[in-house]
Amino acid sequence: MFKRQHAVVIVLAAGLAACGESSTLQVTDGTGPSPTLPAPNKTLIPTVNIAPAVGWAQGTKPVAAQGLQVQAFAEGLDHPRWLYVLPNGDVLVAESNAPAKPDGSQGLREWIASKVMGRAGAGVPSANRITLLRDTNHDGKADTRTVFLENLNSPFGMTLVGNDLYVADADKLLRFPYQPGETSISAQPTKVIDLPSGLNHHWTKNVIASPDGKKLYVSVGSNSNVGENGMDIEEGRAAIWEVDPATGSHRIFASGLRNPNGMDWEPKTGKLWTAVNERDEIGSDLVPDYITSVQDGGFYGWPYSYFGQHVDVRVNPQNAELVAKAIAPDYAVGPHTASLGLAFAQNSTLPNFTDGVFIGQHGSWNRKPHSGYKVIFVPFADGKPNGMPIDVLTGFLNSDEKAMGRPVGVVIDKQGDLLVADDVGNKVWRVSGE
Repeated sequence: MFKRQHAVVIVLAAGLAACGESSTLQVTDGTGPSPTLPAPNKTLIPTVNIAPAVGWAQGTKPVAAQGLQVQAFAEGLDHPRWLYVLPNGDVLVAESNAPAKPDGSQGLREWIASKVMGRAGAGVPSANRITLLRDTNHDGKADTRTVFLENLNSPFGMTLVGNDLYVADADKLLRFPYQPGETSISAQPTKVIDLPSGLNHHWTKNVIASPDGKKLYVSVGSNSNVGENGMDIEEGRAAIWEVDPATGSHRIFASGLRNPNGMDWEPKTGKLWTAVNERDEIGSDLVPDYITSVQDGGFYGWPYSYFGQHVDVRVNPQNAELVAKAIAPDYAVGPHTASLGLAFAQNSTLPNFTDGVFIGQHGSWNRKPHSGYKVIFVPFADGKPNGMPIDVLTGFLNSDEKAMGRPVGVVIDKQGDLLVADDVGNKVWRVSGE
């Protein structure tokens, strides 16, 4: 009876959402440095508009922008989420999914969410490994594949400093010894620091190194949508940490970032940028996800306000002092696009895509019609966004609005091509010039 009641709740919720609230604006209205922010539209039942995962049919692939071509760099992976290119050109791919929830943590809301996300392709167990891909004959396809690291805990971000490889698991930052050219690591890791875990509403943890390698920056998403689980369990979350890998000492570098994922250094200014997933359940047109430069000590609003000082009245109690300090992000990338991957085009050889940033948009569940499900390029000039985004890779949804793939991590490889992790298609795509 319990399972039947829950199934009825899911069907009812999806049905009511489909018949109710939907967007009145275009995705482009919620894009750019000054997006349109309509009044919140909070409904009794949130909009649930999943693009069910179906995978790629034989011979099909995404659609590349004019002047570009796309082919599979690697196939048959297990939920590939994130990518990292080693100095010798080897590509590391984190095959990963959400860790198990703690016992007793899954209420009705979380149970519904897990079932809905399962339809979107996020319900498979985590492979908990990092795989090494190597293209030995330089034909644009990986012909060598080895298990590089295994028995991890929902690994995501990776970065190399000298001969130290850092991996961000869901609950800790690890360090492994690495020798150039090796195809697997058997040594036991050293724990650098523990990271917030537990409920892990947002479980992905990314890590990048400062240009001089002396500091690491780790992204930690929130434990809720807008603090509904209490702020005590948000300690250290919705933030980017700065870590000294030599000592393990760390501090909050920036906060109020609901779910930061992709991070990279803008090549002209040297500033840290991140891609952030904003809050849900106040309408299809709110709130735009964004990319932004990250200020040391900056506060970006979550959960009390969004896009600067627009107060979210659902949050109680409020914090007027923090709202007054909230920094508006630099550039919106559309509501509910689930923008995760971020990689600047430095060293890109893609024609017309050499000054700006690539963004992997995983795709919406809380918007009708869908948004995201593509890779975009935001052009830059003098270290700042300059103009509207350009579609780089589209066609991830079929004619029935089902997801053949969902892009996540993006990275420029040794040849200057763009690699895209597709966790529903279980592929890594390579985008190059024609």
